[in-house]
Amino acid sequence: MKRFFFQIAFLFFLTASSFAQIPDSLKYKSLEPYDFHLTWLKTDPAVLIDVREIFECKRKIIKGSVNIPSTSNLDFAADTLDKKCALFFYCTTGYRSKRVASFFYDKGFRNVYSLDGGIVAWKNDGFPVVKGKNIK
Repeated sequence: MKRFFFQIAFLFFLTASSFAQIPDSLKYKSLEPYDFHLTWLKTDPAVLIDVREIFECKRKIIKGSVNIPSTSNLDFAADTLDKKCALFFYCTTGYRSKRVASFFYDKGFRNVYSLDGGIVAWKNDGFPVVKGKNIK
């Protein structure tokens, strides 16, 4: 009988603790390339942000994006951007952009999107990329 109550209490504890956490998916929207592109085009004002490192942007980028590396001073970037502006983040595979999207949500931005699968998925789905600027 004690074991039964222990199991019930344990299940209740697990269930209660999972409801108290806010999953990252509620902080930002992770979108497949087609939906990401469509939402970006329809949203005004919007900023497309490449969070890869500068040397990664020398290869291919999505046209119209600005580079804010995920290892740079994101606090400064958050202070300079308008909180009413929608932010669309992408990286190589989607890992860093999700992390940065969550960071910006915590800074007060509410229209935050991440490209699921990153620029790799973007190119695989046939969306255009352009040669990055040669930054020295």
